Amino acid sequence: MDHILTSKKIFLSYKELGEKAMAQVDDSVLNWQANEDSNSIANIVKHLWGNMLSRFTDFLTTDGEKPWRKRDEEFEPAGMTRAQMMALWEDGWQCVFGTLDSLTAADLDKTVYIRNEAHFAADAISRQIAHYSYHVGQIVYIAKLQSTGGWNSLSIPRGKTAEFNAAVMAKGKQ
Repeated sequence: MDHILTSKKIFLSYKELGEKAMAQVDDSVLNWQANEDSNSIANIVKHLWGNMLSRFTDFLTTDGEKPWRKRDEEFEPAGMTRAQMMALWEDGWQCVFGTLDSLTAADLDKTVYIRNEAHFAADAISRQIAHYSYHVGQIVYIAKLQSTGGWNSLSIPRGKTAEFNAAVMAKGKQ
């Protein structure tokens, strides 16, 4: 199994899922918070960006929690435009994919640190997949709650499971 390639595919699927969700909301929704303890889509994107840069910059050589990261600021009201938010989104993902592209299979057994906790590089990558999927799920949920133009399902639409399964099964094993 090629862990790097598989990880890239999973990361890409979550990147695309987030983008499809964010595309379904008006710009006014991007900074909306349900309450003061909640995060907006823009805050979540800002947090993902900060985490991505911190974890994947100098991935094999420095601790994943960089001293220059200001994590607490990631959760302050963002007040960002869609263009600003999407620039952070792309910058973060570019860092992730750039690092993954630079790794070899031999690198996956190397030890990396996140807040002084040792991880095999492969495990650190898996940890980030879990973290990013968690936050992309939040983005999808907020977008779905705030969608005003009818929600286009990002998975199997309600009431369509049998139809979906029949179509998939008709294709045969791949």
